[in-house]
Amino acid sequence: MSFPGLFLSRVVVAGLGCLASLSCARPSHASSAAAWAAHRQEVVAQCSRASGLSGTRLVGSVIEFDDRIGTSVALISGTDPQAPTATQRRLSLCLFDRRTRTAQAAPADGWR
Repeated sequence: MSFPGLFLSRVVVAGLGCLASLSCARPSHASSAAAWAAHRQEVVAQCSRASGLSGTRLVGSVIEFDDRIGTSVALISGTDPQAPTATQRRLSLCLFDRRTRTAQAAPADGWR
């Protein structure tokens, strides 16, 4: 085979290799805005239940730790149904485990 023919065959083989690798690559799928909204609703609902407070609302926004930690954190405000004055707002700090989809909350009134 002559030098130009050898060069051309290597270019063709390299080009086919690139095409093969591109066809095997899978696109990465980022979470959609709708998926993040649904996740946020789940975190707030689970954290509201775990807090034991009534009339709850999210304070600020849900904080997302990376997947190595796998936790979302929310600060929840509400009223304590057991308190003598049901008008006093309380705070609850909640950790939501994304793997098990469960929430744990603790009083956080000292964060005011």
